[in-house]
Amino acid sequence: MTLPAPKKVVLAYSGGLDTSIILKWLQTEYGAEVVTFTADLGQGEELAPAREKALKLGIKEENIFIDDLREEFVRDYVFPMFRANALYEGQYLLGTSIARPLIAKRQIEIARQVGADAVCHGATGKGNDQVRFELGYYALEPDIRVIAPWREWAFRSREHLLDFAEKHQIPIAKDKRGEAPFSVDANLLHSSSEGKVLEDPAVEAPEFVHQRTIAPEDAPDTPTVITIGFEKGDPVSINGEAMSPATLLTALNQYGHDNGIGRLDLVENRFVGMKSRGVYETPGG
Repeated sequence: MTLPAPKKVVLAYSGGLDTSIILKWLQTEYGAEVVTFTADLGQGEELAPAREKALKLGIKEENIFIDDLREEFVRDYVFPMFRANALYEGQYLLGTSIARPLIAKRQIEIARQVGADAVCHGATGKGNDQVRFELGYYALEPDIRVIAPWREWAFRSREHLLDFAEKHQIPIAKDKRGEAPFSVDANLLHSSSEGKVLEDPAVEAPEFVHQRTIAPEDAPDTPTVITIGFEKGDPVSINGEAMSPATLLTALNQYGHDNGIGRLDLVENRFVGMKSRGVYETPGG
């Protein structure tokens, strides 16, 4: 059965090349009005360019949503996860995973606000994120239409994507013509790196892969002592100074960075049956 084309789609939009291609593809493939949503989860990137890029691609100002979700992310998602001692494969602190339900929740809220009949994510058809996004959507809005371009479109190579971008005048950074050495996802809790130079688990990850920590060999030989105050199971202060959840995690990230804490190199099982190697850094966690 062929579904009718969606009229208005809320896209989880980073402003990067892939989601910019998805944005234009939604317009050309479905003729849909696109609403972009960009979440500030503490990924450390300037988000204003995402707004500018969306405007250049024909998105109306009122259809561009950029929300600072850092405090909600840490308070309502990261801290409860830590209280539950939730680990994947017995080691991984679920840094990427825990952000997806929050993004999905906000997308559904925006869809209701603007009267959209579909939502869209940029997760590939091989990873776990597609499941996280879509279970979140359906849990909150069971009848919502979900568009997953990486499972639907006809592009079969990176070159096809880049050709589509050039045809539709989507800006391509010079380094995008070559293969990136590895892919990165980041938020206030962690960064994860995978692919390319990390494909062979027998080869040690190059030092340049690490985004959030110095090497343990370069860490100080003297201990750094801090005192973390807790209330009802959640951290609320460092060395007696009260802090908001996001501010506290930011401070802990710096302590972890400076002391070479929080690295994990893991070959994990994906939901779809594949195995994947990831280099994760969670210095504050």
